[in-house]
Amino acid sequence: MNYQVFTEEVRLPDGRSITIETGKLAKQADGAVVVKMGGTMLLATVVAAKEAREGVDFLPLTVEYREKFSSAGKIPGGFIKREGRPTDDEILTMRLVDRVLRPLFPSDFHAEVQVIINVISYDGTVMPDSLAGFAASAAIALTDIPFNGPISEVRVVRIDGEYVINPTFEQLAKADLDIMLGASADSIVMVEGEMEEASEQEMLEAIKFAHESVKEQVQAQKNLAQKASKGETKREYEHETHDRELQSLLNDSVFDQVLEAARKADNKADRSEKFDTIYNEFLTRYSEEELVDIAPMAKGYFYEAKKNAVRTMVLQDKTRLDGRKPNEIRPIWSEVDYLPGSHGSAIFTRGETQSLTTVTLGSSLDADRVDSILGEYDRKFYLHYIFPPFSTGEARPIRGVSRREVGHGNLAERALKKMIPSDNAYTIRVVSDILESNGSSSMATVCAGTLALMDAGIQIKKPVSGIAMGLISDESTGDWVVLSDILGDEDHLGDMDFKVTGTRDGITACQMDIKISGLSYEILEKALMQAKDGRLHILDKMLETISEPNENLKPNAPKIITMEIAKDFIGAVIGPGGKIIQGLQADTGTTITIEEVDNKGVIEISGVDQAGMDDAVARIKEIVFVPEIGEVYKGRVTSVKPFGAFVEIKKGTEGLVHISELDWARVNQVEDVVNEGDIIEVKYIENDKKTGKMRLSRKVLLPKPERNKEEQ
Repeated sequence: MNYQVFTEEVRLPDGRSITIETGKLAKQADGAVVVKMGGTMLLATVVAAKEAREGVDFLPLTVEYREKFSSAGKIPGGFIKREGRPTDDEILTMRLVDRVLRPLFPSDFHAEVQVIINVISYDGTVMPDSLAGFAASAAIALTDIPFNGPISEVRVVRIDGEYVINPTFEQLAKADLDIMLGASADSIVMVEGEMEEASEQEMLEAIKFAHESVKEQVQAQKNLAQKASKGETKREYEHETHDRELQSLLNDSVFDQVLEAARKADNKADRSEKFDTIYNEFLTRYSEEELVDIAPMAKGYFYEAKKNAVRTMVLQDKTRLDGRKPNEIRPIWSEVDYLPGSHGSAIFTRGETQSLTTVTLGSSLDADRVDSILGEYDRKFYLHYIFPPFSTGEARPIRGVSRREVGHGNLAERALKKMIPSDNAYTIRVVSDILESNGSSSMATVCAGTLALMDAGIQIKKPVSGIAMGLISDESTGDWVVLSDILGDEDHLGDMDFKVTGTRDGITACQMDIKISGLSYEILEKALMQAKDGRLHILDKMLETISEPNENLKPNAPKIITMEIAKDFIGAVIGPGGKIIQGLQADTGTTITIEEVDNKGVIEISGVDQAGMDDAVARIKEIVFVPEIGEVYKGRVTSVKPFGAFVEIKKGTEGLVHISELDWARVNQVEDVVNEGDIIEVKYIENDKKTGKMRLSRKVLLPKPERNKEEQ
């Protein structure tokens, strides 16, 4: 054995343990660890380029997370039997890890860094995404890569009032609060989660509980690095060229001009134009030859001057770029029923951010089928968020769905999904097209989604609104200001992006990214309470447009009828090769699905034409018809024999009315009473003991004649 293995163990509050191990696998990576909890194992590796690429002035960090199907003893579905592009769930985990790692790299470190996390074993119990951030940070802690960590991520849920760290899949299903928290030992960096109308105080309690586990996991990483004698010395680098004289000159020349322009409270386009004019005027003092070396540095210095000027204005004047006070919300207008062809639609506009959102209703066939190592399941409510380049006045290529679109759509979906009634029969697809963007388009999506669902006639439990909060702080003075309903510039130039959604009674989802260290619980509580005031103001504005869900669906929306049948009839409804059910759909213009649930057949019939749906129901009832002894049926005489008449009481179901059961009086010939084609009422009296066929009677439904004295 030519390797040495080092391990460290962390105990969770409930006694379960997590181990981290290094030295056995992937030794050519800069750092590699295996994190194990139960039978679930993750391999995390990190590699950083020795130097930054020329012209790169940012951190090219890539986080990849993959759930190997082999880890759960499964083979990928589909035609190609190998893992393909990442699923939405994998992308969401990548974003969670990226968002907690990225702020802790030095701002002047620009070498390419790649973190790869593979789930190599899954035991069906421990959720691997809860361990991904821990694994990534542990790998970095073993390297010489500059990093202001370690950090870790944990999931905290609440079950029957008790908090649980890193729950099982079954425990998660019982939770009324689910939060993923990323933090260092002394600072919260990222929070994301969903909850069933939790209070602000309940959310704070969950965050504090989770942070204690993070601290233990951070210490375990330090212990492992010390055991392995790695990570103590960080590499030296110089990825930026600076001209401090130019920086000082530019700041002295433009700061006051930028501050004055910021105080004009212009719109986004006019403000950007003024800033560009100030910058370009400064550059005119240099020749074209000088600008070759100066322009790249000057651009960064101007951004810093602009950032400092805007932050100074907010902290000193308590006034923002568009002239609002810190807790003031931008003007709002909204409209519903804008698109006649959709099943529900809404426009929501707040300031210079606008969402056009649609709701489409479908059957269970339209559910989003998810296949992962965690299992296979259908999502009957899902939301898609689309962010085209024109929404910010840009022209750039569109290359598939971006990770940002997946993340923003997921946040809005989590905000709304718990408000969908449990007895909803429809598959619901919500699509938010962002038509304008200047801050918090995901929260505009939540508001527009609520309005569109109400317009569609979906009886949501309560309406939901959302708001994005920001923070401007000065570490040297300790001064800080929390901002409600932030602009795009306030997001870029500020210290926090904190999105909160909820009903009038509590929070349904949140997402927070912190760009500074040492965020206090005082600031966090202030942000939560100010967010509550803001989202209630927004909710009131929304309800001026539509106060409650429409009572009826749109005329073009599909209707759904659900039927239950005996399990034994499932095959009869489907038919050989699906012939019967396909014929039913073609003849009636409906969509029909059937599945076995709890030892019964559940049939779902959907369509726009009510007559077609009624016809489908009637024809299915004929197929699954089971006659009952003692019941009366109306049937058609299909054939006449000397001994009686055969009567079809349902299609394919007939019985014999013996000649003696046609009438109370003696019948010499069957044709004296009934003929082929006649419609008569009969009663199912018994089964023939020899043949098992139905015996029907006509006479028992007729008045019995009284016998005279002579007959008696």
